[in-house]
Amino acid sequence: MSALAATGLIGAGVRPLHAQAKLEKTKIAIAVGGKNLFYYLPLTIAERLGYFKQEGLEVEISDFAGGSKALQALLGGSADVVSGAYEHTIALQAKNQYIRAFVLQGRAPQIVFAVSNKTMPNYKSLADLKGKKIGVTAPGSSTNIMANFVLAKAGIKPNEVAFVGVGASSGALAALRSGNIDAMVNLDPVITMLERDKEVRIVSDTRTLKETQAVFGGNMPAGCLYSTDSFIQKNPNTTQALANAMVHALRWLQTAGPSELIKTVPESYLLGDRALYLDAWSRVKEAISPDGLIPADGPATALRTLQAFDETVRGKQIDLSKTFTNEFAKKADAKYK
Repeated sequence: MSALAATGLIGAGVRPLHAQAKLEKTKIAIAVGGKNLFYYLPLTIAERLGYFKQEGLEVEISDFAGGSKALQALLGGSADVVSGAYEHTIALQAKNQYIRAFVLQGRAPQIVFAVSNKTMPNYKSLADLKGKKIGVTAPGSSTNIMANFVLAKAGIKPNEVAFVGVGASSGALAALRSGNIDAMVNLDPVITMLERDKEVRIVSDTRTLKETQAVFGGNMPAGCLYSTDSFIQKNPNTTQALANAMVHALRWLQTAGPSELIKTVPESYLLGDRALYLDAWSRVKEAISPDGLIPADGPATALRTLQAFDETVRGKQIDLSKTFTNEFAKKADAKYK
Protein backbone atom coordinates (compact mmCIF):
# COMPACT_ATOMS: atom_id res chain seq x y z
CA MET A 1 0.00 0.00 0.00
CA SER A 2 2.82 2.40 0.86
CA ALA A 3 4.50 1.72 -2.50
CA LEU A 4 1.20 2.38 -4.24
CA ALA A 5 0.68 5.64 -2.34
CA ALA A 6 4.15 6.78 -3.33
CA THR A 7 3.27 6.51 -7.01
CA GLY A 8 0.00 8.36 -6.63
CA LEU A 9 -2.21 5.36 -7.35
CA ILE A 10 -4.05 5.63 -4.03
CA GLY A 11 -6.11 8.76 -3.66
CA ALA A 12 -6.22 9.15 -7.43
CA GLY A 13 -9.98 8.83 -7.63
CA VAL A 14 -10.76 5.11 -7.37
CA ARG A 15 -14.36 4.96 -6.14
CA PRO A 16 -15.61 2.59 -3.43
CA LEU A 17 -16.46 -0.96 -4.43
CA HIS A 18 -19.88 -1.44 -6.06
CA ALA A 19 -20.21 2.26 -6.93
CA GLN A 20 -20.16 2.76 -10.70
CA ALA A 21 -17.25 5.16 -10.99
CA LYS A 22 -17.08 7.40 -14.04
CA LEU A 23 -14.52 6.06 -16.48
CA GLU A 24 -11.84 8.50 -17.53
CA LYS A 25 -11.42 6.64 -20.82
CA THR A 26 -13.91 4.20 -22.33
CA LYS A 27 -12.17 3.24 -25.59
CA ILE A 28 -9.13 1.11 -24.82
CA ALA A 29 -6.58 -0.40 -27.20
CA ILE A 30 -5.04 -3.62 -25.89
CA ALA A 31 -2.02 -5.23 -27.57
CA VAL A 32 -1.31 -8.95 -27.23
CA GLY A 33 1.25 -11.31 -28.74
CA GLY A 34 -0.36 -14.63 -29.73
CA LYS A 35 -3.99 -14.26 -28.66
CA ASN A 36 -4.88 -17.86 -29.55
CA LEU A 37 -2.60 -19.25 -26.81
CA PHE A 38 -3.95 -20.42 -23.45
CA TYR A 39 -1.49 -17.95 -21.93
CA TYR A 40 -3.90 -15.20 -23.02
CA LEU A 41 -7.16 -17.12 -22.69
CA PRO A 42 -8.59 -14.90 -19.91
CA LEU A 43 -8.35 -11.93 -22.30
CA THR A 44 -10.34 -13.80 -24.95
CA ILE A 45 -12.96 -14.87 -22.40
CA ALA A 46 -13.43 -11.30 -21.13
CA GLU A 47 -13.86 -10.16 -24.73
CA ARG A 48 -16.14 -12.96 -25.97
CA LEU A 49 -18.44 -13.00 -22.93
CA GLY A 50 -18.85 -9.23 -22.93
CA TYR A 51 -17.17 -8.60 -19.59
CA PHE A 52 -15.35 -5.50 -20.86
CA LYS A 53 -18.67 -4.09 -22.12
CA GLN A 54 -20.29 -4.83 -18.75
CA GLU A 55 -17.66 -2.56 -17.20
CA GLY A 56 -18.46 0.24 -19.68
CA LEU A 57 -15.40 -0.36 -21.85
CA GLU A 58 -15.07 -0.50 -25.62
CA VAL A 59 -11.96 -2.60 -26.12
CA GLU A 60 -10.05 -3.11 -29.36
CA ILE A 61 -7.51 -5.95 -29.24
CA SER A 62 -4.59 -6.03 -31.66
CA ASP A 63 -2.77 -9.35 -32.00
CA PHE A 64 0.96 -9.36 -32.70
CA ALA A 65 3.45 -12.15 -33.45
CA GLY A 66 4.88 -12.10 -29.92
CA GLY A 67 4.92 -10.29 -26.59
CA SER A 68 7.86 -8.05 -27.48
CA LYS A 69 5.89 -6.69 -30.45
CA ALA A 70 2.90 -5.97 -28.20
CA LEU A 71 5.21 -4.11 -25.81
CA GLN A 72 6.50 -2.00 -28.69
CA ALA A 73 2.92 -1.00 -29.46
CA LEU A 74 2.51 0.31 -25.91
CA LEU A 75 5.79 2.21 -25.95
CA GLY A 76 4.99 3.59 -29.39
CA GLY A 77 1.62 4.89 -28.25
CA SER A 78 -0.64 2.72 -30.42
CA ALA A 79 -1.83 0.67 -27.42
CA ASP A 80 -3.03 1.75 -23.98
CA VAL A 81 -2.52 -1.59 -22.27
CA VAL A 82 -0.69 -4.86 -22.99
CA SER A 83 -1.75 -8.38 -22.19
CA GLY A 84 1.73 -9.81 -21.85
CA ALA A 85 4.51 -11.21 -19.71
CA TYR A 86 5.21 -9.71 -16.29
CA GLU A 87 8.98 -9.90 -16.88
CA HIS A 88 8.80 -6.94 -19.26
CA THR A 89 8.04 -4.64 -16.31
CA ILE A 90 11.44 -5.51 -14.84
CA ALA A 91 13.40 -5.41 -18.09
CA LEU A 92 12.09 -1.94 -18.88
CA GLN A 93 12.81 -0.55 -15.43
CA ALA A 94 16.44 -1.53 -16.00
CA LYS A 95 16.27 0.93 -18.93
CA ASN A 96 14.61 3.63 -16.78
CA GLN A 97 11.18 3.07 -18.30
CA TYR A 98 8.31 2.27 -15.93
CA ILE A 99 5.35 0.04 -16.64
CA ARG A 100 3.21 -1.71 -14.05
CA ALA A 101 1.22 -4.96 -13.99
CA PHE A 102 -2.22 -4.54 -12.40
CA VAL A 103 -3.99 -7.89 -12.84
CA LEU A 104 -2.49 -11.36 -13.28
CA GLN A 105 -3.78 -13.81 -15.88
CA GLY A 106 -1.37 -16.70 -15.38
CA ARG A 107 0.41 -17.96 -12.26
CA ALA A 108 2.66 -20.24 -14.35
CA PRO A 109 4.22 -19.37 -17.72
CA GLN A 110 2.91 -22.46 -19.58
CA ILE A 111 6.02 -22.22 -21.80
CA VAL A 112 7.58 -25.44 -23.05
CA PHE A 113 11.10 -25.94 -24.44
CA ALA A 114 11.07 -28.80 -26.96
CA VAL A 115 13.62 -30.30 -29.35
CA SER A 116 12.74 -31.42 -32.87
CA ASN A 117 12.86 -35.18 -33.42
CA LYS A 118 13.27 -34.51 -37.13
CA THR A 119 16.45 -32.45 -37.10
CA MET A 120 17.87 -33.69 -33.77
CA PRO A 121 17.00 -37.39 -33.47
CA ASN A 122 20.16 -38.06 -31.45
CA TYR A 123 19.68 -35.20 -28.96
CA LYS A 124 21.18 -35.97 -25.55
CA SER A 125 21.61 -32.66 -23.69
CA LEU A 126 21.23 -28.91 -24.04
CA ALA A 127 24.87 -28.72 -25.09
CA ASP A 128 23.75 -30.25 -28.39
CA LEU A 129 21.85 -27.03 -29.16
CA LYS A 130 24.96 -24.87 -29.52
CA GLY A 131 24.90 -23.35 -33.00
CA LYS A 132 21.33 -24.52 -33.61
CA LYS A 133 18.17 -22.59 -34.54
CA ILE A 134 15.56 -22.21 -31.80
CA GLY A 135 12.07 -21.00 -32.65
CA VAL A 136 10.42 -18.52 -30.27
CA THR A 137 7.17 -16.62 -30.69
CA ALA A 138 9.17 -13.42 -31.25
CA PRO A 139 12.70 -12.32 -30.28
CA GLY A 140 12.61 -10.65 -26.86
CA SER A 141 9.30 -12.28 -25.91
CA SER A 142 8.61 -14.38 -22.80
CA THR A 143 9.40 -17.54 -24.80
CA ASN A 144 12.81 -16.08 -25.63
CA ILE A 145 13.34 -15.18 -21.96
CA MET A 146 12.50 -18.70 -20.81
CA ALA A 147 14.80 -20.21 -23.47
CA ASN A 148 17.68 -17.98 -22.40
CA PHE A 149 17.19 -18.92 -18.75
CA VAL A 150 17.12 -22.67 -19.40
CA LEU A 151 20.18 -22.41 -21.65
CA ALA A 152 22.03 -20.25 -19.10
CA LYS A 153 21.59 -22.92 -16.43
CA ALA A 154 23.36 -25.29 -18.84
CA GLY A 155 26.17 -22.80 -19.44
CA ILE A 156 25.01 -21.75 -22.90
CA LYS A 157 25.05 -18.04 -23.76
CA PRO A 158 22.32 -16.39 -25.87
CA ASN A 159 24.79 -15.69 -28.68
CA GLU A 160 25.67 -19.39 -28.96
CA VAL A 161 22.31 -20.22 -30.54
CA ALA A 162 20.16 -18.52 -33.20
CA PHE A 163 16.67 -17.44 -32.18
CA VAL A 164 14.02 -17.33 -34.89
CA GLY A 165 10.59 -15.72 -34.54
CA VAL A 166 7.94 -18.24 -35.62
CA GLY A 167 4.75 -16.91 -34.01
CA ALA A 168 2.33 -18.93 -31.91
CA SER A 169 0.11 -20.85 -34.32
CA SER A 170 0.33 -22.48 -37.74
CA GLY A 171 3.57 -20.65 -38.53
CA ALA A 172 5.27 -22.25 -35.53
CA LEU A 173 4.07 -25.71 -36.53
CA ALA A 174 5.26 -25.19 -40.12
CA ALA A 175 8.70 -23.98 -39.02
CA LEU A 176 9.34 -27.10 -36.95
CA ARG A 177 7.83 -29.58 -39.41
CA SER A 178 9.81 -28.17 -42.32
CA GLY A 179 13.07 -28.53 -40.44
CA ASN A 180 13.75 -24.79 -40.45
CA ILE A 181 14.32 -24.86 -36.70
CA ASP A 182 15.96 -27.45 -34.43
CA ALA A 183 14.05 -26.66 -31.26
CA MET A 184 11.02 -24.66 -30.23
CA VAL A 185 9.95 -22.68 -27.18
CA ASN A 186 6.22 -22.21 -27.43
CA LEU A 187 2.90 -22.80 -25.67
CA ASP A 188 -0.31 -24.77 -25.90
CA PRO A 189 -2.18 -25.80 -27.94
CA VAL A 190 0.84 -25.84 -30.29
CA ILE A 191 3.03 -27.95 -27.99
CA THR A 192 0.37 -30.57 -27.24
CA MET A 193 -0.21 -31.05 -30.97
CA LEU A 194 3.50 -31.65 -31.57
CA GLU A 195 3.69 -34.00 -28.57
CA ARG A 196 0.73 -36.03 -29.79
CA ASP A 197 2.38 -36.55 -33.17
CA LYS A 198 5.71 -37.40 -31.50
CA GLU A 199 7.46 -34.59 -33.35
CA VAL A 200 9.27 -33.15 -30.32
CA ARG A 201 11.05 -34.12 -27.14
CA ILE A 202 10.30 -31.98 -24.07
CA VAL A 203 13.36 -30.40 -22.44
CA SER A 204 11.72 -28.02 -19.96
CA ASP A 205 8.05 -27.55 -19.08
CA THR A 206 6.25 -24.83 -17.07
CA ARG A 207 2.60 -25.77 -17.56
CA THR A 208 1.97 -26.58 -13.89
CA LEU A 209 2.89 -24.87 -10.64
CA LYS A 210 5.16 -27.72 -9.56
CA GLU A 211 7.04 -27.72 -12.88
CA THR A 212 7.32 -23.93 -12.82
CA GLN A 213 8.81 -23.93 -9.33
CA ALA A 214 11.27 -26.64 -10.37
CA VAL A 215 12.47 -24.61 -13.37
CA PHE A 216 12.54 -21.12 -11.82
CA GLY A 217 12.99 -21.90 -8.13
CA GLY A 218 9.78 -20.18 -7.06
CA ASN A 219 6.43 -18.86 -8.21
CA MET A 220 6.75 -17.13 -11.58
CA PRO A 221 4.05 -14.61 -12.55
CA ALA A 222 3.24 -14.90 -16.23
CA GLY A 223 0.60 -13.22 -18.38
CA CYS A 224 -0.89 -10.02 -16.96
CA LEU A 225 -2.37 -6.71 -17.99
CA TYR A 226 0.21 -3.96 -17.71
CA SER A 227 0.45 -0.33 -18.71
CA THR A 228 2.53 2.75 -18.08
CA ASP A 229 2.46 4.44 -14.68
CA SER A 230 1.14 7.52 -16.46
CA PHE A 231 -1.89 5.68 -17.85
CA ILE A 232 -2.77 4.08 -14.51
CA GLN A 233 -2.43 7.35 -12.59
CA LYS A 234 -4.55 9.28 -15.09
CA ASN A 235 -7.15 6.53 -15.51
CA PRO A 236 -7.63 4.73 -12.17
CA ASN A 237 -11.33 3.99 -12.72
CA THR A 238 -10.68 2.68 -16.22
CA THR A 239 -7.83 0.55 -14.87
CA GLN A 240 -10.20 -0.82 -12.22
CA ALA A 241 -12.77 -1.64 -14.88
CA LEU A 242 -10.15 -3.58 -16.86
CA ALA A 243 -9.13 -5.49 -13.75
CA ASN A 244 -12.79 -6.23 -12.98
CA ALA A 245 -13.37 -7.69 -16.45
CA MET A 246 -10.28 -9.87 -16.25
CA VAL A 247 -11.04 -11.23 -12.78
CA HIS A 248 -14.60 -11.94 -13.96
CA ALA A 249 -13.06 -14.02 -16.78
CA LEU A 250 -10.70 -15.78 -14.38
CA ARG A 251 -13.66 -16.75 -12.20
CA TRP A 252 -15.53 -18.12 -15.20
CA LEU A 253 -12.55 -20.25 -16.24
CA GLN A 254 -12.36 -21.87 -12.80
CA THR A 255 -15.75 -23.54 -13.28
CA ALA A 256 -16.34 -23.66 -17.05
CA GLY A 257 -16.84 -27.09 -18.55
CA PRO A 258 -15.22 -28.33 -21.78
CA SER A 259 -18.31 -27.70 -23.90
CA GLU A 260 -18.62 -24.13 -22.57
CA LEU A 261 -14.98 -23.43 -23.42
CA ILE A 262 -15.33 -24.81 -26.95
CA LYS A 263 -18.44 -22.72 -27.56
CA THR A 264 -16.75 -19.55 -26.32
CA VAL A 265 -13.36 -19.46 -28.05
CA PRO A 266 -13.05 -18.75 -31.80
CA GLU A 267 -13.00 -21.82 -34.05
CA SER A 268 -9.54 -20.86 -35.29
CA TYR A 269 -8.08 -21.44 -31.80
CA LEU A 270 -8.82 -25.16 -32.03
CA LEU A 271 -6.29 -25.78 -34.84
CA GLY A 272 -8.83 -28.09 -36.44
CA ASP A 273 -8.92 -30.53 -33.51
CA ARG A 274 -11.36 -29.94 -30.64
CA ALA A 275 -10.28 -33.02 -28.70
CA LEU A 276 -6.65 -31.94 -28.81
CA TYR A 277 -7.57 -28.41 -27.70
CA LEU A 278 -9.36 -29.76 -24.65
CA ASP A 279 -6.47 -32.12 -23.90
CA ALA A 280 -4.12 -29.15 -23.97
CA TRP A 281 -6.49 -27.17 -21.74
CA SER A 282 -6.45 -29.93 -19.13
CA ARG A 283 -2.65 -29.60 -18.97
CA VAL A 284 -2.55 -25.85 -18.42
CA LYS A 285 -5.74 -25.09 -16.47
CA GLU A 286 -3.86 -25.00 -13.17
CA ALA A 287 -1.68 -22.22 -14.57
CA ILE A 288 -4.60 -19.80 -14.86
CA SER A 289 -4.75 -17.38 -11.93
CA PRO A 290 -7.88 -17.85 -9.80
CA ASP A 291 -7.91 -14.28 -8.48
CA GLY A 292 -5.70 -11.95 -10.55
CA LEU A 293 -3.21 -11.42 -7.71
CA ILE A 294 0.55 -11.52 -8.25
CA PRO A 295 2.10 -13.91 -5.66
CA ALA A 296 4.32 -12.33 -3.01
CA ASP A 297 7.48 -14.14 -4.11
CA GLY A 298 6.75 -13.90 -7.85
CA PRO A 299 8.49 -10.60 -8.69
CA ALA A 300 11.74 -11.71 -7.03
CA THR A 301 11.66 -14.97 -8.98
CA ALA A 302 11.25 -13.07 -12.24
CA LEU A 303 14.12 -10.75 -11.35
CA ARG A 304 16.46 -13.68 -10.60
CA THR A 305 15.47 -15.24 -13.91
CA LEU A 306 16.40 -12.16 -15.92
CA GLN A 307 19.61 -11.58 -13.98
CA ALA A 308 20.77 -15.08 -14.91
CA PHE A 309 21.35 -14.11 -18.56
CA ASP A 310 20.36 -10.49 -19.29
CA GLU A 311 23.29 -8.11 -19.05
CA THR A 312 20.96 -5.09 -19.17
CA VAL A 313 19.29 -6.24 -15.93
CA ARG A 314 22.18 -7.83 -14.08
CA GLY A 315 23.65 -5.48 -11.49
CA LYS A 316 20.88 -2.89 -11.85
CA GLN A 317 18.92 -1.62 -8.85
CA ILE A 318 15.35 -2.75 -9.50
CA ASP A 319 12.49 -1.56 -7.29
CA LEU A 320 10.07 -4.46 -7.62
CA SER A 321 7.30 -2.53 -5.82
CA LYS A 322 7.13 -0.30 -8.90
CA THR A 323 6.59 -3.19 -11.30
CA PHE A 324 3.14 -4.24 -10.06
CA THR A 325 0.16 -3.45 -7.89
CA ASN A 326 -2.41 -5.87 -6.50
CA GLU A 327 -4.84 -3.16 -5.36
CA PHE A 328 -7.03 -3.21 -8.47
CA ALA A 329 -7.17 -7.01 -8.52
CA LYS A 330 -8.08 -7.09 -4.82
CA LYS A 331 -11.10 -4.85 -5.44
CA ALA A 332 -12.10 -6.90 -8.47
CA ASP A 333 -11.64 -10.13 -6.52
CA ALA A 334 -13.98 -8.86 -3.80
CA LYS A 335 -16.55 -7.85 -6.41
CA TYR A 336 -16.64 -11.30 -8.05
CA LYS A 337 -16.13 -13.47 -4.97
